Amino acid sequence: MIQYILRRILQMVPVIFLVTVVIFSITLLLPGDITYTILGEDATEEQRAQAIIDYGLDDPVIIQYFRWLGHAMQGDLGRSFRTHQPVIEMIQERFPATLELTLFSMIISVIIGVPAGIIASTKRNSVWDVLATIISMFGVAIPFFWLGILLILLFSLKLGWLPPSGYVPFTTDPIQNLKLMILPSLTVGAAMAAVVMRQTRGAMLNVLNQTYIDTARAKGLSEAKVQFKHALRNAFIPVVTVIGLQTGSLMGGAVVTESVFSISGVGRMVVQGIFNRDYPVVQGGILLIVLCVLVIN
Repeated sequence: MIQYILRRILQMVPVIFLVTVVIFSITLLLPGDITYTILGEDATEEQRAQAIIDYGLDDPVIIQYFRWLGHAMQGDLGRSFRTHQPVIEMIQERFPATLELTLFSMIISVIIGVPAGIIASTKRNSVWDVLATIISMFGVAIPFFWLGILLILLFSLKLGWLPPSGYVPFTTDPIQNLKLMILPSLTVGAAMAAVVMRQTRGAMLNVLNQTYIDTARAKGLSEAKVQFKHALRNAFIPVVTVIGLQTGSLMGGAVVTESVFSISGVGRMVVQGIFNRDYPVVQGGILLIVLCVLVIN
């Protein structure tokens, strides 16, 4: 087991290296003049030229990359061009919100997806099976931002049950925190629930056709005991794997969802960094998301 873990960690090294190359390269493709982010619009041409020299932006790209990589390996992700706050501090402030959104979304996806998959597999080709399949297709097809807007229109503006946007830390106000996290968690969790449902259905159908399931029924066990004790236990192995792999989708969905619901998380920080052409913020935020996905996988 230890050898397997060490081997997987070693395999992560070249992946992380390639990811850092992609992250650094993509940020350089952002349009606009970076000096406007650093100095504002009122700076003179001399000040802009000096800023380029001070920040090392006139160095060859390969030198800029290895300088950034060396600092990142020491835990220094640079400072925001706009606020001059260390990026690592910005991530520490915003990561709890993103982590909470990811965990709640995963819980919602399991609560919805697993029972729906079990029902669809045990009632194969029935109305429930067809209905669950259609709903799962919609869940995968609908974009995060569109579903989030629809939920805000229904539950916030029309029914008035939940607040439309914002974020309050759980330690500050637990009740308000949960109210604010329901809609964004449902937005991200719905898409993953569709994937979990389809995987659960397929795994259950495969297990229910096995010989040991027929043996369990021949022993006189109730159908509920056969399904939940014998079938679901083995069918859940690939389902758990899919749930782990979908974490990347959850983190990616958080980038859009946090912007729609005004949640001060890492995803919204990255989006704002892109609009502001704030290289260090974008690079640090994306690097964190990629590392989380690699570690979970």
